[in-house]
Amino acid sequence: MYAYTYTEYGGPGVLNFVELPTPTPKANEVLIRIVATTVSAGDWRARSLTMPAGLGLVGRLVFGITRPRKPVLGTDLSGVVEAIGADVTTFQPGDAVIGFPGAGFGAHAEYITMPADGKVVRKPETLNFEEAAAIPFGATTAYDFLINKGRLRAGERVLINGASGSVGSACVQLAKHFGAEVTGICSATNVDLVRNIGADHVIDYNTQDFTKEGPQYDMVVDTVDTAPWDRARHALVPNGRMLLIAGSTSDMILGWLKARLRGKRLIGGVASESVNILRKVVDLAAAGDFHPVIDRSFDFSQMIAAHTHVDTGHKKGNVVVTIKSQSNAHFHDDEDLQMAETAHV
Repeated sequence: MYAYTYTEYGGPGVLNFVELPTPTPKANEVLIRIVATTVSAGDWRARSLTMPAGLGLVGRLVFGITRPRKPVLGTDLSGVVEAIGADVTTFQPGDAVIGFPGAGFGAHAEYITMPADGKVVRKPETLNFEEAAAIPFGATTAYDFLINKGRLRAGERVLINGASGSVGSACVQLAKHFGAEVTGICSATNVDLVRNIGADHVIDYNTQDFTKEGPQYDMVVDTVDTAPWDRARHALVPNGRMLLIAGSTSDMILGWLKARLRGKRLIGGVASESVNILRKVVDLAAAGDFHPVIDRSFDFSQMIAAHTHVDTGHKKGNVVVTIKSQSNAHFHDDEDLQMAETAHV
């Protein structure tokens, strides 16, 4: 199979287009032919080793001290089950599925093996493969923070900072679905997008400071690390909660104490990658209650260009990469193969 690997940290240019052995599923695994994947913020962070100030060593401990521990990136996928292990009874070859390797990575390849009882669910027929691949990373993070960690209640006023990104756009839709009054913060170019996915109010961060209007939100969600506690606290009502999906080292370590001293709460941590959460968000998408936002779609041969776009920090929703392979037919023509081998931006 073909895949993109990296052996050093850095920009998109560290990616290498290589041929690897197609994996064989173990007794409890399924082999999935990947049809679509994404380039997520998780991929960007792992590849570039961009970490909040003070967490550089932690980043190396997680991703690899001297070189990447997991050479194939890719946190999300949709595809078709190609083969199953001897003990697998829940899937059959030909089943269309959604997979969420998450921190295990591995989806920037033509094939992947995953435990059949792991983070793999059937793809609803109402979703195409691109839409399906764009669900896991953003929606599971949004659901876990809003519902499980933040205990969102209907009627609450919720402010979402970074409302046009993968996680932010999912937060807007899920908060609205569960009955909140939603205000989204984004740039002027994304105001219509954020309003169209359900926000009741939209703030252009270039022209309005959300902290200047006094306490008015039950929950503030920061998805992009531009609303630190010392700033966001002014927008929270007494007993209000701040959900720190992305934030500074200081807020991650001491934020809960600073918030408690002011009669409020700061909730951080790592998003759960539970298959139960994946099922919930996929069900919401199948019912039409959640629509993953897709910024751009790239061909597998354009993987470096896809990473480059994510590196700008201005993507809207998700960046999807489609893979043309059909069983053992990797690329349709020599031009695609040449693009993959020589792609640089």
